[in-house]
Amino acid sequence: MSHSYLPHLLAIGVDRSRAELNAPYAGELPALRSLTSLKLHPHVTFFIGENGSGKSTLLEAIAVAEGFNAEGGTRSFNFTTQDSHSDLHKWIRPSRSARGRRRSDGFFLRAESFYNVASEIDRLGVTGLYGSRSYHAQSHGESFIELMTNRLRGDGLYLLDEPEAALSPQRQLAFLVALDELVQRESQFIIATHSPIIMAYPNALIYEFTAAGIREIAYRDTEHYRVTHAFLNAPERALRLLLDESEAD
Repeated sequence: MSHSYLPHLLAIGVDRSRAELNAPYAGELPALRSLTSLKLHPHVTFFIGENGSGKSTLLEAIAVAEGFNAEGGTRSFNFTTQDSHSDLHKWIRPSRSARGRRRSDGFFLRAESFYNVASEIDRLGVTGLYGSRSYHAQSHGESFIELMTNRLRGDGLYLLDEPEAALSPQRQLAFLVALDELVQRESQFIIATHSPIIMAYPNALIYEFTAAGIREIAYRDTEHYRVTHAFLNAPERALRLLLDESEAD
C-alpha cells in the first residue's frame, strides 16, 4: 500500500514562550515536559501509553489548535457541556502544508464526549449529513462506524481519541477497513489508542508516551502487542501466574 500525497499537518511544535498556561499540569506531564516538536506521519500517527501519560491531552491540544471544538465534532461545532480541557493548545504550533492551510474536511472524535456531540448534531438538525438516523438511536459502536463510513468524506484531518472504547474486536476490524479507505482518499489521522488491533494498521507511525518522553516504537515492540500476544498464546498459564501472585499479595 503506497500513497504519496501531501499531508495536512507536517509536524507540531511546542513553544512555551507563547503563553502562560492556566492549567500548568499539562505542560509538566513527564512525556510532554521536554517536547519541542513532533513529526507526523502523512497517513496515520498513533499516540500510545499508559493512562495519564498525556497522549489524550496532547491530541486534544492539537485539535483545539486546529480549530476543533474541545469536546469533539467539526470545526464549525461550538458548544460546551463541561469546560474541562487544558489550555495546552496555547503552546501548540502546527506546521501545515498547503493542503492543511486550505482547511478541508476534519473531525475530532472523543469517546468520552461523543454523546454530547451526538446531541449537538440532533440539536442542529443535521442528522442527515452524518448517516441515516440519529446516533442516539444506535449503539455506541454502530454510531462510531456510521461516522467513519458516512460523515468522514476523505481529504481531511481526523483526530480520534480512543475510538476502540465503543468497538468490539470485530468492529475494530471494520474500523481498520474504514480507516484505510479514508487514507486512500488522501486523509490524515492522529489517533490515541490502547488497542493492539487498531495500532496494527501498517501504514503508520507509533509514538509511545513514557516518563522519559515521547519515543517512536515499532508495533511488535509495544507493550500492548507483547502483553496481548503472550496472554492469548497461553491464557491459562498467564491467569494462573496472575491469580497466584494476587493471592500471595
